[in-house]
Amino acid sequence: MVLSDHPFFIQKLKQMNILGISGSPNSKGNTAYTVNYALEVLKERGYQTKYISLSGKKIKPCIGCWKCSESYTCFQKDDMEEILDAMKWSHGLLIGSPVYFGMITGQLKTMMDRCVVMRPNYGDTIPMSGKTGGAIACAYSRNGGQEYTIQNIHTFMLQMNMSVIGDGPNYHHSGATIFGEHASDDLWGLETAKNLALNLAANIEFKKYK
Repeated sequence: MVLSDHPFFIQKLKQMNILGISGSPNSKGNTAYTVNYALEVLKERGYQTKYISLSGKKIKPCIGCWKCSESYTCFQKDDMEEILDAMKWSHGLLIGSPVYFGMITGQLKTMMDRCVVMRPNYGDTIPMSGKTGGAIACAYSRNGGQEYTIQNIHTFMLQMNMSVIGDGPNYHHSGATIFGEHASDDLWGLETAKNLALNLAANIEFKKYK
């Protein structure tokens, strides 16, 4: 039994917010499918969920001007504002990416860089501090760079002072990994996505009610 299947958690996990972000430029690809699959697991258990796809989003790259260190806002007005608001709304965060040359996508890295607006000065309280995050990676082959891509996402979350979790029972790996042409065919991989979602729920509830 995973923690989130325990009656204690089933009773108490209402009104908790989970954000899922697909870092893929393909709005209907494997990453989008898997992030939504994990969110549906949480939604069925009473969580409030929100999904954002970076596909088609207009996000300009950070230029390192550090104007945000004074204003706590970015002078570049684009779709990043919606993402930042959703991240602040969330109690838990799931980020997925396809593997591009062994790493996350350029779109996702650009989004991550722009999150500096939430932590522009040393000593500031970071809005994501203490929140729980998990990672999903999709590739064409089983050993297609998923673990390193997950580490990319974990590094971002740690930089935001978040708690990072893996997929937990029963496989105990770094996160959810999908391989193949169609995510819906990778039953083992989808099980890791389900386990990741349940482990995220369990960790959020543990921190809330311990």
